[in-house]
Amino acid sequence: MRLLVINPGSTSTKVSVFDDDSPLFTQSVFHDAPSLLAYESANDQLPMRRSVVLSLLEEHDIPLSSIDVFVGRGGCAYSQEEGVMVIDEALVKDTMADVGGSDHPAKLGVMLAWDLARKTGRPAYTVNPTNVDELDDVARLTGIKGVYRRAQSHVLNQKGIARLHAASLGRPYEDCSFIVCHIDGGITVAAHRGGRMIDGTEGAGGDGPFTPTRLGSIPITETARYLEKHDEASLEAMCSRSGGFVSHFGTSDAKRVHKLVEEGDPHATLVWNAMCYQIAKEVGAMAAVLSGKVDGILLTGGLVRYEDIVDYIKDHCSWIAPVTTYPGEVEQEEMAGRVLSVLRGQETAHAYTGRPVFTGFDWD
Repeated sequence: MRLLVINPGSTSTKVSVFDDDSPLFTQSVFHDAPSLLAYESANDQLPMRRSVVLSLLEEHDIPLSSIDVFVGRGGCAYSQEEGVMVIDEALVKDTMADVGGSDHPAKLGVMLAWDLARKTGRPAYTVNPTNVDELDDVARLTGIKGVYRRAQSHVLNQKGIARLHAASLGRPYEDCSFIVCHIDGGITVAAHRGGRMIDGTEGAGGDGPFTPTRLGSIPITETARYLEKHDEASLEAMCSRSGGFVSHFGTSDAKRVHKLVEEGDPHATLVWNAMCYQIAKEVGAMAAVLSGKVDGILLTGGLVRYEDIVDYIKDHCSWIAPVTTYPGEVEQEEMAGRVLSVLRGQETAHAYTGRPVFTGFDWD
């Protein structure tokens, strides 16, 4: 079986083609966040991202007609359970409408896979979208009745890395407790226990560390002051596209910012260290969630290639548990592998339910 795997991110479009388990190619095209600000919403990026996918297929001399199965990263529909999900018209409709309450480019994987699959009459799947919801109820509550924290994270890579590390320990993922940090254009930190992501930062929702593209957690009073001079759309963009490095330096390119750090620029050095500080701070919070019983702290994502980020987190957090690094991510392999398991009858794909995992409490 030949699989096309499409993975749109906040600063890149990654495309892979697999013949069964063997990758024919994997290639990533970088998009600096300011260039994406020309698009009012993630939906508006669809033609550009489609062009990237088709151009890469053409570059590698792979006809679209040769693809047997289309797989796309997902998110922005109603929250769902973990696993492989069939892409159907209802899922695409809800994904486009952002019924899950966020507007992240990961959604475009579902939309592109569906679009290309319809053209060829082939099936399409998504795997562990960004809003898989496994939160403990205690993690949902806020101090405002009826306002709840959402599950929004790098579920695909976090779970893939957690399973990979558990296997390296000779243990099933379901028997381990990990803190996993995905550190890239977006950053999320989550507590994994019993095979579930029971708590974590909502990366694209103004929660957790700031990142190359995201504003991170901000006191609500400061947010209100910001809104006195800016509109709501500006604030929403800062949550996922124009915050963090983009706000400070006009770019989401970590190479450019780190070069300033290496040159001793005081602004860049403070911002870089503050990002590291906030990641370490969230690791500590997740250690408390796990009652200090942590089998490992796992660092993954593109920015893990920077040794100073890794060293900072180790210096501040290695007293909690051993810190292990997995630079980059395993999202392409995870999507291909899980869909192949479905095609081989080793696991079952579930259908999109059209309703969220969490619908509120009895007192709502």
